[in-house]
Amino acid sequence: MLGDGFETRITSLLRAPSRLRVVQSSALRNIARNTLRPGFLPVMLRKTRARLRREHRDEAAVWCHDHAESAEAFANSLDPGLWAEAGAWAEEFEPRAREALAGLGVRLGGGGHYRLMQFLVRLRQPEAVLETGVAAGWTSQAILAALQRNGRGTLYSSDFPYFRLENPERYVGCLVDPELRSRWQLEIRGDRMNLARFLPRIDSIDLLHYDSDKSIEGRQYVLDTVSAKLAADAVIVMDDVGDNTFFRDWVTRSKQHFRIFEHGGRYVGLAGL
Repeated sequence: MLGDGFETRITSLLRAPSRLRVVQSSALRNIARNTLRPGFLPVMLRKTRARLRREHRDEAAVWCHDHAESAEAFANSLDPGLWAEAGAWAEEFEPRAREALAGLGVRLGGGGHYRLMQFLVRLRQPEAVLETGVAAGWTSQAILAALQRNGRGTLYSSDFPYFRLENPERYVGCLVDPELRSRWQLEIRGDRMNLARFLPRIDSIDLLHYDSDKSIEGRQYVLDTVSAKLAADAVIVMDDVGDNTFFRDWVTRSKQHFRIFEHGGRYVGLAGL
C-alpha cells in the first residue's frame, strides 16, 4: 500500500491537462519503482503519513511572524566582518548554483538560509556539524566552504533522495564542489538509519542544522536521538519552523533562548546563541 493519498493522486492525474499528466505519470512511475528499492518504502510511507497530519500551521506562522527579527542585525551585532564575508560568498555562489540547477531539468528543494549557515560556521569554528536534509546541497556547500576556510571540522549530512525522480541519488548534494568533499560524510537512507551510522563516529555536535522531515514527529525524533551528543553550547538551526508548532513548543518547554528569522517567505529558528 502506498499511503492514504495514493488514490487521490491517481484521480487528480486522470483529470489533469495532457502535458501535466505526462509529468505526473513519470513521477508516479518513479515512486512505484522506488518503493521496490531496499529501505525506501518504510521512509516513503512515514513521510506520507506525516504530511496528512494536522499540525497547526496557521498558529505556528502567526507565532513566527510575531517573533521574527532581522538576521542581518543579529549577525552584525556578533561579527559584522564575518557577516559581510558570508554575503560576498553568497553573491558569488548563487548565480553559479542556479545555472547548474537550471541544466538538470528537474525541480529540487530550496536552499535554506545558506548565508546564515556560512556565517555561523565561521563564527563558531565547530569540529562537528550535523545537518539533516541536503537536496541539491545549498547549505552543505555553505557549511563546507566555511569549514575549509576555518581549516578544521567535518560535516555529517543525512538525506533521503527525492523518490519522485528517477535515479534520485545523483541529485543529492550536486552543488557541492569536489574539492570540499574530503570534510563531508554523507548518508542517504533517511534520518533513522543515517543517524545510527553517524552518532558512533561523533564525540560532540557543535552545530545542528535541521532541514529534513518537517513534521512534528520527524523533528522530535532527531532532537531526541542526538540530544546526548549535543555540546553544552551547541547551536541549533531549524528550517521551516512556521510549518507547525514544534519549534515554538520545544523552545518554550526547554526554556531555550531562541530567535526567528524570515527567509524567502518562510521562517528559520535558531536556538543556543
